[in-house]
Amino acid sequence: MQNIKDKVVIITGGSSGIGFALAREFGIQGAKIVISARSIDRLTEAENKLKSEGIDVIAVSADVSKEADCINLIEKAAAHFGKIDILVNNAGISMRAAFVNTSPDVLRKLMETNFWGTVYCTKQALPYLLKTKGSVVGIISIAGYVGLPGRTGYSASKFAVRGFLDTLRCENLKTGLHVLVAAPGFTSSNIRTTALTADGSPQGETPRDEARMMPANVAAKKIVKATIRRKDALTLTLIEGKFTVLLNRFFPKLVSRLAYYYMSKEPDSPFK
Repeated sequence: MQNIKDKVVIITGGSSGIGFALAREFGIQGAKIVISARSIDRLTEAENKLKSEGIDVIAVSADVSKEADCINLIEKAAAHFGKIDILVNNAGISMRAAFVNTSPDVLRKLMETNFWGTVYCTKQALPYLLKTKGSVVGIISIAGYVGLPGRTGYSASKFAVRGFLDTLRCENLKTGLHVLVAAPGFTSSNIRTTALTADGSPQGETPRDEARMMPANVAAKKIVKATIRRKDALTLTLIEGKFTVLLNRFFPKLVSRLAYYYMSKEPDSPFK
């Protein structure tokens, strides 16, 4: 296990949810933190909270769907701390609508943030990470293993991230670069409140009971531990996560039926 103290960690989507919990967990263990997000207000609030706990952190506003913002994020992180050890590609948006009713622009927006944001940030950080033999972490979802109804764009983007990072790991078998693909199950965060509807507007209110989901700080502890141990993959939650992924390998049609039934039980589900 590597020592995380004084490692420089960049976390996209770091102002709330799993991203903020990751920043806090890495920071508590002595890492130097760079958080980014689109909302300057939320980002500043998150930065101040982390600093109040004695964490060495800077905040850089960035919309990861824009390559120029990703370049600026990586350059500022490297200029401030002098190196980069870990990049956590956490920024992402979701959706909730049947594809038949959904504008293609919604899927394009999800791909630009979830997939291209990961590509842009990883591309810019890679030279620094190769020098430190560091880590690239991608936060996907069970939707990156199993197609979820009502989440065509979300599942597509997370499948793409997994394929990209698995290939990156293969390309760097001899360079010392570590690549982790982490797939939380349903985790309590704000991603569902900002999920896009069929016309691209935020749904505003989550249809799921957040209190019954894995808390973000619990997910963060497990992801940080997997990063320190330089694991290749991490799937969280027993039934919705590990069991579903395993079952899908052997009985994909059954998993599709179960996923449809499960999602149809959501309030105001597009599937009945």
